Amino acid sequence: MTARTATRTATRGVLYVHSAPSALCPHIEWAVAGVLGAAVSMDWTPQPAQAGSYRAELSWTGEVGAAAAIASALRGWNHLRFEITEEPTASTEGARYSYTPELGVFHAVTGVHGDIMIPEDRLKAAVVKAALGDTTLLVEIDKLLGKPWDDELESFRHAGEGAPVRWLHQVV
Repeated sequence: MTARTATRTATRGVLYVHSAPSALCPHIEWAVAGVLGAAVSMDWTPQPAQAGSYRAELSWTGEVGAAAAIASALRGWNHLRFEITEEPTASTEGARYSYTPELGVFHAVTGVHGDIMIPEDRLKAAVVKAALGDTTLLVEIDKLLGKPWDDELESFRHAGEGAPVRWLHQVV
């Protein structure tokens, strides 16, 4: 019997916490640390778009799939809005997750240039729904591109321009 070593592929990304109440901030850090396997300390600043909430950004390095794990760890938390990206690697596509309490989680696969890549079966389903008169093709394509999430998060994004970013590196 031979010993097998697990090959881990490293990637990096950015977690944008657009708004969180102060009581939730340490819990976010603990959840992210649990996924990345390294202590996390984020620089929280007031979020001008929502009184009483805070925002932070964290650039991270970790294993492929870390963005999905972080999104899973944070989804469903009341009063939390976030986005997380994961860069593609030589063997994997990238990812983008957005979350709002009202809309839930949006996930998109991203290519090497950051473009959202929509699988053909999802496009075909959008065309069929539009053809049946349930909706319009434009509305369905907007959903596939995450436009409802972008619309809801836009004011929070602009309120955070110029905020500091902290880099977190993990040896993989």
